[in-house]
Amino acid sequence: MIINRFEEYGVKVKEVINCGGIAEKNFLLIQIYADIFGCPMKISRSTQACALGAAIFGAVVGGAYNRTEDAQKAICGLKKTIYEPKSENQKVYWKLFKLYKELHDIFGMREPSYNLAHIMKELLIIKSEAR
Repeated sequence: MIINRFEEYGVKVKEVINCGGIAEKNFLLIQIYADIFGCPMKISRSTQACALGAAIFGAVVGGAYNRTEDAQKAICGLKKTIYEPKSENQKVYWKLFKLYKELHDIFGMREPSYNLAHIMKELLIIKSEAR
C-alpha cells in the first residue's frame, strides 16, 4: 500500500533495498516481495543499517566528508544477490493483492457496508489454481 501511494503521487519505485534481520535471514520472503512489488529486491551490505546511518552523519559532522551523499557513496554498498520478480508468481500475488486491498479498504472505514462472502470463495479458487 505504501509503494502504491508513492506511485499515486508520481514517485516511481524501480527497486527496493532491504536491510536488517528479515533481509538477512528470510530469502523466501525477499523473493515474495520482489514478486509482489514487481521490481528487483536488493540487500544492503551492512547488517546494521541504523548504526551505518549514524556513522554516515558522524563522518560528515566530523569533517571526513563534506556532504552526506559523498559519505554514502564511500560507505554504503549492496550484496551481490538480487531477487528479480518472477512473472508466474506475480499473477497469483496480484489476485491476492486485489482481495487484500478490498479488505484493507473495508476494515479502514468507520461503517463498512460490504458483503465479504466472495473473498473466501476467491481464495479457494486461487489455492486450487496454484496446486
